[in-house]
Amino acid sequence: MKNEKDYYLTTAITYTSGKPHIGNTYEIILADAIARFKRQEGYNVYFQTGTDEHGEKIELKAKEAGIDPKQFVDEKAAEVKRIWDLMDTTYDRFMRTTDEYHKQQVQKIFKKLYDKGDIYLGYYEGKYCTACESFFTESQLVDGNCPDCGGKVNEAKEEAYFFKLSKYSERLINHIETHPEFIQPVSRKNEMMNNFLKPGLQDLCVSRTSFSWSIPVDFDPKHVVYVWIDALTNYITGLGYDVDGNHGELYNKFWPADLHLIGKDIVRFHTIYWPIMLMALDIPLPKQVFGHPWLLQGESKMSKSKGNVIYADDLVDIFGVDAVRYYVLREIPFDNDGSITWDLLIERINSDLANILGNLVNRTIAMSNKYFSGVVSNPGVKEEIDEELITVALEMPKKVIEKMDNFKSSDALDAIFTLLRRTNKYIDETMPWALAKEESKRDRLATVLYNLIESIRFSAVALIPFMPSTANKILDQINTDQRSLLDLNKFGLYQEGTKVIEKPEMLFARLDPKEIEKKIAALQPEKKEKKKDVNFITIDDFKKVELTVGTVIESKKHPEADKLLVSKIDIGNEVRQIVSGIAEYYSPNEFVGKKVIVVSNLKPAKIRGIESQGMILAGDKKDLLEVISVKNLPNGTKIH
Repeated sequence: MKNEKDYYLTTAITYTSGKPHIGNTYEIILADAIARFKRQEGYNVYFQTGTDEHGEKIELKAKEAGIDPKQFVDEKAAEVKRIWDLMDTTYDRFMRTTDEYHKQQVQKIFKKLYDKGDIYLGYYEGKYCTACESFFTESQLVDGNCPDCGGKVNEAKEEAYFFKLSKYSERLINHIETHPEFIQPVSRKNEMMNNFLKPGLQDLCVSRTSFSWSIPVDFDPKHVVYVWIDALTNYITGLGYDVDGNHGELYNKFWPADLHLIGKDIVRFHTIYWPIMLMALDIPLPKQVFGHPWLLQGESKMSKSKGNVIYADDLVDIFGVDAVRYYVLREIPFDNDGSITWDLLIERINSDLANILGNLVNRTIAMSNKYFSGVVSNPGVKEEIDEELITVALEMPKKVIEKMDNFKSSDALDAIFTLLRRTNKYIDETMPWALAKEESKRDRLATVLYNLIESIRFSAVALIPFMPSTANKILDQINTDQRSLLDLNKFGLYQEGTKVIEKPEMLFARLDPKEIEKKIAALQPEKKEKKKDVNFITIDDFKKVELTVGTVIESKKHPEADKLLVSKIDIGNEVRQIVSGIAEYYSPNEFVGKKVIVVSNLKPAKIRGIESQGMILAGDKKDLLEVISVKNLPNGTKIH
């Protein structure tokens, strides 16, 4: 029986096709904050991360680079690990799917599932996206492209082994319904139930023959194990799981996992494929899967093809590790995407870190040195204003614990900064500089400074999971070893007679936006756009296109694609149903009522299973998209 104080936390393993950007890096930072917080709560934490190192995409990229795939993934894994270490993350195991023990166990797992009849040999024919390493049916494509990344798909036809997902679907549905905490946030659970489980599961392709860079199926060597059984099982093989039952000590101690922390785009794999694999292997399911939101660049998902990628190490070079950690943990809400821009970063660092936190610590220590040679005492000369500060201080740890137990890092930081703001206000209210002018107020001055130092201690202890280096610097500067979160249930434990540091280190300097812009420009030199050849059409070509004015009378999200809207448009003599990729820019409510221009003689096509009877005219530039609209022309008017 697993000890309730043993806590196993994992991130998704990072695909080694390229350098991870700050959006990818957010996950390891959040996981580290959770791990550090759980340690503060007294848990014995085992924190695993790592890299996913097999697949066709890697085989192709290694070939392009003119090197062996193993050399390619060695270099990429080292880069991922370098960035994880740069961000001051405290993982216990960096797992690689090219580790020999993992490969051996994957082969054993595959064979066991085959022997049980849960894996069978079949034949696959369909559309395949190399970038996502996923198969799609024709109806799932969006404008003929991959519904996930928008990239090109190719026809794939090959012999393959399949895993019987459908055999365990009712059992999984029952588990999800009886364990409401299993998939979080709730919106992710609803998506999995309504879009995948309840409509019925198709069996999963789990082997390939068209590439070789993966783990061979040992009883049928022309096949290699396809991504899911290889990648997902790292969570157990990394602990020493053994198919024959000779498990390692870590597996016996820490499984089942307390938390799989993953991006929202891979929730399906972790809450459907993975638990069904575990059921087939007679292994307990993880306690919880949390699908965190994305960190967007402005309003768009980061991608190299869009040219909007920001890397963690570049951010660290300009702003420092803890400033970057603070920003991503503060700016991403529990279940909504967050945004990162250079302007927002500068604004947040200047307002929160330089002003509210840094300035408070610096001037409090400076006043302690100026008025009492750095020695902190508490004569206990209290006034009513003190109680309000103390109440806010004592409430803060309770709020932080409540929020972090639910992985709400942004809300937890908000509680800490509420105390910091109140502490700054306390300085303005008590005016220590005025008290210092009257000898009779000396004990009151000492009490005020003690309350300030103690409030700073409370805040710094609570900040340790989020900004570990900064928090410990603060605690060092006020010269205290009292760093336990669980002891923040009493105000006044800071030891009297302690001498604060004589010359405090500036925690965060205020940033000059113009100077930062120069550094950013050096990182991202502007690229001159190449002139494109004009693709002329004739007047006869243009006459073939029928453009008609219509009014949107109904609009809703596509049930299987977050980026698509399904709209009913009155074009005069009929109502057309049109599927369009504009859901990131228009909500259904704001789209209804718009007068739009419809390509009305476009051949109908199914997009992710729903028929689209035309196309809406729109224009886009970088991160901006606007639907072309008219004001007064009646429905059915032809545009020419």
